[in-house]
Amino acid sequence: LHAASTNRMVGDANSTAPPASGSTDDEPGWWNNPRAQDITFDVLAGCYAIIALVALIQLIRIQRRVPEYGWTTQKVFHLLNFVCASFRAGVFPFWREVDALPNAAARAALMDTPGLLFFTTYALLVLFWAEIYHQARSFPTGALRPTFVGVNALVYAFQGSLWTWEGAQPKVGTVLEKVSALFLASACAAAAAGF
Repeated sequence: LHAASTNRMVGDANSTAPPASGSTDDEPGWWNNPRAQDITFDVLAGCYAIIALVALIQLIRIQRRVPEYGWTTQKVFHLLNFVCASFRAGVFPFWREVDALPNAAARAALMDTPGLLFFTTYALLVLFWAEIYHQARSFPTGALRPTFVGVNALVYAFQGSLWTWEGAQPKVGTVLEKVSALFLASACAAAAAGF
């Protein structure tokens, strides 16, 4: 959820969302009800909290079973799932406060960071399967991890530059929010294509 998309979701005057099923244009839909919005975001926060708890339990379980291997790809995957889901579980209950932040860059960072973490998690899964494939074919695997780190560094640097630009130039904030959303979607789609 990005700050601009959150505003559009709550049904402001510029909303492009269609009215709720069974309502007319001049009638408020169920989503325009602040109580329905709060319940929805609280339920989402609860779901993400459950996902975070499951990821943490899995991480602890794996660490207790095989502590001698250190930080494996599987452990890092569960750690990233835990951090990503925990971040969303923490932000969703306070979405109104986050949406009302005067600093556009801080608001965007709070809303976009889970998407970046999800990208890293998905890219790590791609790395895991690439390593398995390369090992099965007896191909060298030395370049896989540096490529993973490099791609992630570029994605985070570009997203950070968008946040910085958004904080420095609030007049172009709406355009940058759309660029940011498109960039994150494209990055995740590229990771999915790599799978």
